[in-house]
Amino acid sequence: MNHLDLIQACQQEYTEYTEHAFVMQLANGQLNQAAYLHYLKQDFLFLKHYARAYALAIYKAQTLEEMRAPLPSLQALIENETCHHVTYCAQWGLTESDMEAEPEAFGTVAYTRYVLDTGMAGNLTDLYVALAPCAIGYADIGKALISHPDTVIDGNPYHSWIELYSGDEFQTGARAGMDRLDTMMAGIDLNSPRGQRLCEIFKTATRMEIAFWQQGLDAAKA
Repeated sequence: MNHLDLIQACQQEYTEYTEHAFVMQLANGQLNQAAYLHYLKQDFLFLKHYARAYALAIYKAQTLEEMRAPLPSLQALIENETCHHVTYCAQWGLTESDMEAEPEAFGTVAYTRYVLDTGMAGNLTDLYVALAPCAIGYADIGKALISHPDTVIDGNPYHSWIELYSGDEFQTGARAGMDRLDTMMAGIDLNSPRGQRLCEIFKTATRMEIAFWQQGLDAAKA
């Protein structure tokens, strides 16, 4: 099996995630600013736990090669993506201290702890499958939005988000993650209990992504 099997096993949820109203409103510039600011603050907290998950991958590794594999992603998360996030948020009036002090929303807690718990209870493949909807989904969203006829770039306050996730650097990193996951799952029969368990992990994490978008929209209504 491969990552496409995971997506096909929860196609409805995956579509709800990648075509969520939050995403569509971000693309056309109509997203409520309060929703976006809530998302930015929660995404900062999410990235910290995402880095912890890659550190967990090193802990769970059995060989030196397996220990080396997560290092580029972990380093990129801490030194590049999180720092970029802090710099970007400063343009919206949010400091690193502001985001550190922000309480975790229920959706953020549920999603990040699910990933970490899955990794602790399972093996490396379980952990990487739980992590997969984030990178794969954002890559698909970025690629889709940059060429979507309804996407607005000029005058869109969120255009840099679209450009980041449609850009070569993120797309290349996501592709490398997909290839690694495909290699890990290559010997697993999709219809076996093991294959179905991985599909369930991916589906649950995808549902968490939907809830993560939705909590941004809900925060704007509060």
